[in-house]
Amino acid sequence: MTLAGRIMAMRSMGKNTFADLRDGTDKVQLLFKSDSLGDAYAILKDLDLGDFLGAAGPLFRTRTGEITVEVQEFTVLSKSLRPLPEKWHGLKDVEQRYRQRYLDLIANEEVKPTFIKRSRIIQGIRNFMDSRGYIEVDTPILVPVAAGALARPFATHHHALDQQLYLRIATELYLKRLIVGGLDKVYEIGRVFRNEGIDQDHNPEFTLLESYEAYADYNDIMSLVENMVSTVAREVLGSTSVQHEGHAIDLTPPWRRLPFCEAVYQHTGIDLDPYVQQKKDVDSLIREARERGLQVQNGPPHQVFDKILSLAVEPHLVQPTFITDHPLVMSPLAKQKPEKPYLVERFEAFAANMEIANSFTELNDPIEQQRRFQMQEEIRRRYADEEADRTDEDYITALEHGMPPTGGLGIGIDRLVMLLTSQPTIRDVVFFPQLRSKA
Repeated sequence: MTLAGRIMAMRSMGKNTFADLRDGTDKVQLLFKSDSLGDAYAILKDLDLGDFLGAAGPLFRTRTGEITVEVQEFTVLSKSLRPLPEKWHGLKDVEQRYRQRYLDLIANEEVKPTFIKRSRIIQGIRNFMDSRGYIEVDTPILVPVAAGALARPFATHHHALDQQLYLRIATELYLKRLIVGGLDKVYEIGRVFRNEGIDQDHNPEFTLLESYEAYADYNDIMSLVENMVSTVAREVLGSTSVQHEGHAIDLTPPWRRLPFCEAVYQHTGIDLDPYVQQKKDVDSLIREARERGLQVQNGPPHQVFDKILSLAVEPHLVQPTFITDHPLVMSPLAKQKPEKPYLVERFEAFAANMEIANSFTELNDPIEQQRRFQMQEEIRRRYADEEADRTDEDYITALEHGMPPTGGLGIGIDRLVMLLTSQPTIRDVVFFPQLRSKA
């Protein structure tokens, strides 16, 4: 038997020494005997926990039944110059765990399975999308216009072009260009970057699935989402029921559908219709929300609507729920509902009190899209709102060539992994989360 791995424990017993050797799959016990190793046995005194060792010898079972390798020859493969975290207590300092994830993986055996599941979840999503005829594509990360979402971008400078560029905040507008070009089902899984705060379910860079399907609307995409999540859960976990923060969450379709305005009314008593129809101004809505104990700050209408939802409704969305039919002002890229043009065909999917997906029936009227972009630019000027969407003239040009009716989707992979692995924060499902500099 020949094997290699990291020394995790050593126990000297007279002329014999036992050691635990661990690789990426498991650990095994080694037995070093002084009488069979001769002079080589003296090398053991220079070995430390964390050293990498290659060893060879026959297998046997100890009196307690543990499988052990009786080492006949061994080689030091790599020396650990720094000590591993203390054996019995592991690595408990939360910030150190995130800063030095390699130590977290070494010291805390429960960490690795989470990231293995993450990989399997992403592979499961790919398999699901591929099986339904979607094509996986790549779109630019460095873009001239940071558009496609309500978010503040990161900026950089390209010296050869002497041009200001941005890290993408979404993949949406480039994927829809491909729909215009005749690729009827496309998706991308990749990193996007938003210059925003950091909390338990936000990280400035995160992994996003975006997909677009021609001749579909948001009802079709609702079915896609609930079937995708339940299928992936069943394949990775063996069940569509997950435990998260003390709640048993059932991912079995169909998920509950609840209109945005109805959800707010249920939990606050606020009738949003006069506000979304612009019969009453946003300042009145802010006062009404504050009277009900909601700490809503002054800001543009889309931020106020979103804040009311997050404060009053999200804490009640434990079981999977689609919040549908958002106010028009919140969704500059979504198609209006024909019977209620002040609302749009949009949903957000929630579970475990967090948003995991966002979807529109995509706006495919270039004239209306230009008007929506102009509305966003006006919001930016009036409220100094850096998160307002930005006008992408090249995207308008693409729409002017004609885009079929399309259903779009964005799923936050990190949050979905949080849900399916029962992790409380996004930092527990991202190998290297963003942290403040120690300096």
